[in-house]
Amino acid sequence: MPQTARRTVRARTPEAEDWRRRQIIEATIDEIAAVGFAQTTLAGIAGRAGISTGLVAFYFTDKGGLLEATLRHLAAGLGALVSEGLRAAGTPRERIQAVIDANLGECQFERRIATVWLAFWGEVTVMPRFRRVQRVYERRMISNLKAGFRGFAGPDAAQRLAEATAAMIDGVWLRATLSDRPLDSAAARATVSAFVDAQLALLALALVAPAPTRTRP
Repeated sequence: MPQTARRTVRARTPEAEDWRRRQIIEATIDEIAAVGFAQTTLAGIAGRAGISTGLVAFYFTDKGGLLEATLRHLAAGLGALVSEGLRAAGTPRERIQAVIDANLGECQFERRIATVWLAFWGEVTVMPRFRRVQRVYERRMISNLKAGFRGFAGPDAAQRLAEATAAMIDGVWLRATLSDRPLDSAAARATVSAFVDAQLALLALALVAPAPTRTRP
């Protein structure tokens, strides 16, 4: 009696599922970097990943869900770099520098990644799901910076310095990515580091300056 051919069904393991999601997210990054945010489609992403559009939709439901997952992937990667730097930091100043170095590191200035970050930030004001991710990213940056500045100042001053440094990091990165000149991670980090050192020098000067004396009339 002839044997009936059986279809072999490959079981989906958690590792295989994670690999497939990462593959689709990397294809999404490539697609956004190549054609821009508005022109990115599930079909284009599927073509880059070498899979069907239906499989992309199976893992991420729709374009919005996939784009949010991609933004979270980028933010998680940046967060991991910050955490790694903080673990190696031994002083408050080194903690501040760890945040600067991670946010303005070479990988954040890679043209492919920088283009995608820029595309996402351009959508933050009109896409609530992106805005939520951006707010978490911003709060963590300021919190990590404040923890470093607390080694030099009280909570209120540390908060102000953290917010100013975060603004410098974002501003320097944005200015660099919009420039026609080659992206320069080292120069960007040096600019923000000089700003921090200047602020700490002013803070130290204020602490040692004698209080003004009042003269009696």
